[in-house]
Amino acid sequence: MKPLSKRWQSVLYWAPRGLAMLFAAFISLFALDVFAEGYSFGETIVALLMHLVPTGLVLFALALAWRWEWLGGVFFVGLAIFYLVLAWGKFDWTTYLIISGPLFLIGALFWGNWLYRRKVETATESRTS
Repeated sequence: MKPLSKRWQSVLYWAPRGLAMLFAAFISLFALDVFAEGYSFGETIVALLMHLVPTGLVLFALALAWRWEWLGGVFFVGLAIFYLVLAWGKFDWTTYLIISGPLFLIGALFWGNWLYRRKVETATESRTS
């Protein structure tokens, strides 16, 4: 297998990580609506924490993926499927695309990087032995 240039290796490594951070920031924005609900201070804190659970799951998946890319890919795709199953029939199709689409893409990019690095390592090992 012909190795990618250093630039494309870097893009393949950092793209899913950067996209996961951006996606976590994006879904965190949905938690801000709790401040307009008129809750007491304690209720607002509880509601805010509940609204940030999806962000926590995305950040947890990112932490896993940073160390074990294949596992992060599985987790991101699993989150996308979980959202589709949980919310099916409640929203317009664009909502599913906006939420699950990036999760599928991030998972695929983590898997792609993992597979690429594995093939390069295997090719390198076979040449040296």
